[in-house]
Amino acid sequence: MALIVQKFGGSSVGDADKIKHVARRVIETQKAGNQVVVVVSAMGDTTDELLDLANSVAEDPYQSPRELDMLLTSGERISMSLLAIAINALGAKSQSFTGSQAGIVTDSVHGNARIAEVTPERIRESVEAGNIAIVAGFQGFNRETKDITTLGRGGSDTTAVALAAGLGADLCEIYSDVDGVYTSDPRMIRGAKKLDAIDVESMLELAAAGAKILHIRAVEFARRHNVDLRVRSTFSTDPGTIVYSGKAGAGMEESVVSGVAVDKGQTKIMVIGIPDVPGKAADLFTVVADAGANIDMIVQNTPTGSDVVDAVSDIGFTLPKSDTKKVVAALEANKEKLGFRVVEVDEEIGKLSVVGAGMRTHSGVSATLFSALAKAGINIEMISTSEIRISVITSDDQVEAAARAVHTAFGLDSEIEAVVYAGTGR
Repeated sequence: MALIVQKFGGSSVGDADKIKHVARRVIETQKAGNQVVVVVSAMGDTTDELLDLANSVAEDPYQSPRELDMLLTSGERISMSLLAIAINALGAKSQSFTGSQAGIVTDSVHGNARIAEVTPERIRESVEAGNIAIVAGFQGFNRETKDITTLGRGGSDTTAVALAAGLGADLCEIYSDVDGVYTSDPRMIRGAKKLDAIDVESMLELAAAGAKILHIRAVEFARRHNVDLRVRSTFSTDPGTIVYSGKAGAGMEESVVSGVAVDKGQTKIMVIGIPDVPGKAADLFTVVADAGANIDMIVQNTPTGSDVVDAVSDIGFTLPKSDTKKVVAALEANKEKLGFRVVEVDEEIGKLSVVGAGMRTHSGVSATLFSALAKAGINIEMISTSEIRISVITSDDQVEAAARAVHTAFGLDSEIEAVVYAGTGR
């Protein structure tokens, strides 16, 4: 008897009819001879609606992070209990569990906690008793503070993968509103091609580059614990895409380019006229780190100045838009110490990334990418690379056209138009 963990996102449980549809799918999985654990997100836009309520009663609800976590976790509790009720009404046996009841142990950080341990004894007991166990995603608890915590947006994916690892599950299925992992976002490129399989390293790079189908922390967890994932749609019977790790991918040829991702959620910050002396870059990025921001791409221009003593350079970097204000404030507060002339902020940028594990052994990828961008008249502002990824920054009003041009240049277009069943991809 196989043990399968299934995760259903907000668009999959968005209303009563969808919850009943999920209940029937889950029961079918159990009737096929499997033990089933289900992780659910909050219904539809519930989390955003709860945040709106919090903002309506306080100017800055984030000043009460413990209470905000208590509020936001209620969304997943509603979903888990409704799904359990629906399953029971259809004649199967089901029990629902909060993150803490499921043994999701985290650190004490509210709003973006990290999983420290998974102790799913109650879940194991429930499925061995013949129940379908329903777990509220996105949440856990800290043993020291005894408080409920949340894992950050998209944390239900991470909950599912963590439970799959903790239970030793045979497979973790992530259900959304598209049929699997595509070569690009099918909302943006209707001719994007569905992949039958992708290696976990390429999936990790795509997630980091802005692909929304899987949360990056979930993919990291899957890679670390050798959990195989299947990404598929709640609304079709398509087998989806296998994200393989470890032995599951042995013998499979790696694609030169697996996909093209776009991210419009970043800001470019240029620190102009910083002294070109040893230690200044370290000082600069220490200030950024102390502000709690994660840096993505970094570029330093060639120093200018009449002599070595007067030499200055410009350092540019990108980061999530949500971190912009606090980083700019931190830089301005440390302007005298860092010695720069001015900070320039550009929030109208887009990041385009080309990802593929086969880049390690194939030449010509860079030439194809930059030739396609040149033919499309796309101006490049920054470039960053890894073993299996090339990313460029351009203006946000050009990045989608850039993605289409690059997608075509690498032969990723399909004649079959991709189907999006709901609308969020989560």
